[in-house]
Amino acid sequence: MGRIPQNFIDEVLNRVDIVEIVDARVPLKKAGREYTACCPFHDEKTPSFTVSPSKQFYHCFGCGAHGTAVGFLMEYEHQNFPEAIESLAQHLGLEVPREDDAGGESTPRVDTSPLFELLARSDTFFRRQLRSHPQAQRAVDYLKTRGLSGEIAAEFGIGYAPPGWDNLQTALGESDQLREQLVTVGMLIRKDDDRTYDRFRDRIMFPIRDRRGRTIAFGGRILDPPAGPDTSGRAAEQKPRANEPKYLNSPETPVFHKGRELYGLFEARKALRQIPRLLVVEGYMDVVSLAQFGVRYAVATLGTATTREHLNHLFRVTPEIVFCFDGDRAGREAAWRALDNALPVMREGYELRFMFLPEGADPDTRIRDIGREAFENEIGTARPFSEFFFDSLSREIDLTSIDGRARLVQQARPLLERMPKGVFQQMMRQRLGELAQLDPQQLRDPTAATPHGTRSGRPAPRSQRQGSRTLSPLRFVITALLSAPELAREAGETTRLTEIQLPGADLLRQILGILADNPDMRSGALLARFEGTDAWPHMAKLAAGEQLVTGEELATQFRANLQHIEDQWLESLREQVPASMLSSLSIEQRRLLNAPLPDLSAEQKIALRGLLPGLTDLPTKT
Repeated sequence: MGRIPQNFIDEVLNRVDIVEIVDARVPLKKAGREYTACCPFHDEKTPSFTVSPSKQFYHCFGCGAHGTAVGFLMEYEHQNFPEAIESLAQHLGLEVPREDDAGGESTPRVDTSPLFELLARSDTFFRRQLRSHPQAQRAVDYLKTRGLSGEIAAEFGIGYAPPGWDNLQTALGESDQLREQLVTVGMLIRKDDDRTYDRFRDRIMFPIRDRRGRTIAFGGRILDPPAGPDTSGRAAEQKPRANEPKYLNSPETPVFHKGRELYGLFEARKALRQIPRLLVVEGYMDVVSLAQFGVRYAVATLGTATTREHLNHLFRVTPEIVFCFDGDRAGREAAWRALDNALPVMREGYELRFMFLPEGADPDTRIRDIGREAFENEIGTARPFSEFFFDSLSREIDLTSIDGRARLVQQARPLLERMPKGVFQQMMRQRLGELAQLDPQQLRDPTAATPHGTRSGRPAPRSQRQGSRTLSPLRFVITALLSAPELAREAGETTRLTEIQLPGADLLRQILGILADNPDMRSGALLARFEGTDAWPHMAKLAAGEQLVTGEELATQFRANLQHIEDQWLESLREQVPASMLSSLSIEQRRLLNAPLPDLSAEQKIALRGLLPGLTDLPTKT
């Protein structure tokens, strides 16, 4: 069958979430930054099995089991490596390509143009059914009760999936190949006996379009069951509506990734030349209803929480995003999840706010009750990111007491460290300092009040501990890369590390080389590169340890420890220079040899590196 290409394995492990994979088989509970459960690989009553979403790694402190998402499936479901990758790819809706047996080029990635064409035909089919099917009047009546005009329904391409198991399949699945493609794009479902049937039945259909306007998926809203059999006499085939979700979305497919796409964004960009803000709501009908009332800048996520990719995409369109949630507890919890996901992208120039509706209201009913002008006024007075952040953390904290203020700092500091370094992060720290009655500088780290460093003023790397172990600078750098692979960009030009001969240096160079070739690689894919290799036991130990610093502090310590590694190697080379050679050096060269390394500039260290190999290679006089 051929090998699975490495770039595809990397793509799968970059996109998959180990928490979802494990939780589907072993129910997990949130515990701080990680998730825990009783280990599925040995009997225990107290949970010692942890899953790290940041490292995409699981580890049991009881039996020592550990690995990535692919390793978990291999251990838990007794799959081999290709089977585990296929399972993960199926979870993501991806088809697995193969290389030929001779190790040649991988088979071409699936040509998606036929898939887009088939989705466009599905779109046309559903819209035609809304106009002509005998039971379509039920859908039309529902849309009218929601106040939608024919023009707005046509603009958003709203259609109707009629009752019955094979309407779309009969219309579009003229061949085995087409039926297989309909399964690939999620329009048909394959049963265990290999028969297929329509995914969407007796639903109002909302086509989901990408930024180019191509239909890539659908959302379907359930209708109440018909009063009697339809003219086709197939009403008896209908599955009981009580067993079906109110909204049904297409699954992940080769052309649809719900964590990236937003419903209504194409229509908003088409309707508005300039988009001053975007309003993120929860449902398709909310987007369409708001558009009917003239609010043309609403979008909706597709059955998932707002992701970092969503936010990056939205902020490329507009500098202001307003989340609209119900005002109940569930709505506030959803708002906090959105805020938490937004932390890594929030910087100066971006504005994120939160709008909470009265209990029982949604955007559709709210704009009907108070009108467009009042509704947009409420959008304009939505709570700023900073206000919602601190109010949420301090809701059950007594800020009049030292204990309460200390608790606020303990909760807020690690969250602020996840924000990009810049003015906005500094202002958030300043606000935390005001609430906690502390100097903002003291909030960076508990030890920051009395800094110490080298003679040049550069902070020395602090010792990092994992459990009872103290990490060397090189181990710390590797551990940091496992937790945050994007730190590889902080390493700069890595050729300067080529000659370093320290324990673990080869592994560090290998990791940096992989990340240089794959700058967007996430932790799970990086770790998986080493599973089954001689380096895996060392990597697993480092990945299993607790990362004590995060965010800006992690980046600062990464740079400091990387510099310490270079200085350590240079110092070892200087010690090898024969004393008899010093008299042959210039004054500048001798100064380089004798100066404290922290006092040297980057250019001077380059000159020193060029000088040392020649000196250490020279024979000494006897």
